[in-house]
Amino acid sequence: MTNDPAPAAVPRTTDITVPDITVPDLAGRRAVVTGASDGVGLGLARRLAAAGAEVVLPVRNPRKGEAAIAAIREQTPDADASLRELDLSSLASVAALGAALREEGRPIHLLVNNAGVMTPPDRQTTADGFELQFGTNHLGHVALVAHLMPLLQAGRGRVTSQISVAARRGAVHWDDLHWQGSYEGTRAYAQSKIAFGLFALELDRRSRAGGWGITSNLSHPGVVPTNLLAARPEVGRAQDMPRIRLIRALSRWGLLGTVETALLPALHAAVSPDARGGRLYGPDGFGNLRGAPAEQRLYRPLRSTEDAERIWDVSVRLAGVSFPRDRTVAPDTPPGVRRAG
Repeated sequence: MTNDPAPAAVPRTTDITVPDITVPDLAGRRAVVTGASDGVGLGLARRLAAAGAEVVLPVRNPRKGEAAIAAIREQTPDADASLRELDLSSLASVAALGAALREEGRPIHLLVNNAGVMTPPDRQTTADGFELQFGTNHLGHVALVAHLMPLLQAGRGRVTSQISVAARRGAVHWDDLHWQGSYEGTRAYAQSKIAFGLFALELDRRSRAGGWGITSNLSHPGVVPTNLLAARPEVGRAQDMPRIRLIRALSRWGLLGTVETALLPALHAAVSPDARGGRLYGPDGFGNLRGAPAEQRLYRPLRSTEDAERIWDVSVRLAGVSFPRDRTVAPDTPPGVRRAG
């Protein structure tokens, strides 16, 4: 987010106040938030820590992670917040994090799948050869959920997965999931968020059918000036994309949300007793681009249960993971993991 002043030639509109939400007491709860080194993810981690949760921040960049921990403790000096290493573009890294957290044996009550990459200028691949956005935004999180399932079941956890307004349109590129034939960054990004949304909805259905004891829902932040469209040398973007400048200006003028308001749908989805599994939560303002959190109708590309089952099967195979099949904790539950009552 930027603090640059708005251009003098454009008048500032009246600020639009978005009501905050009440976060329940989260003392004794463990929360894992991906993508929490800056932006919306950091805002979420700060709010969860302030409510008493133990917050785990899996990060790719330790320097940014340490700065995030400092920001959390600046607001909440006694915050219980810690870093773990995670690169969602590497299935080996995801598996290592899962193994480390299972070894710790602490139930996970909240998992917010927030991290992501957006529209690299050229087609790139993950460490495992997947198209970068599909592999990071979708498959990395699929693998993370699978590796953490014993802990999520022990905590009767809630999984909130952050998608995007980009999932309103587009489709899964079934014949070429990794865009090897041709690459169009915006369409590939939309596919990654549609696939991830379908997976999260199927996760909730399978949990209810199989008695896994977790809930899974979706959120989206609207449109907000985060670093997704900013200069990202690690994805081959040397400078800000032109549209981020417009988004920043519209946010300053009150026409789009801020990071502080954009985090509210995911926060509501993750902690509110009124938020339900299998639902989508986003801003309730004009075009659902800003505003207070509210339940929204599922985007059309997310409504097919057949597509959800198909993406589940494909994703589990590509990620090389498995999920429980019965009403018990997954067989690989480590010794010492405590079940929640």
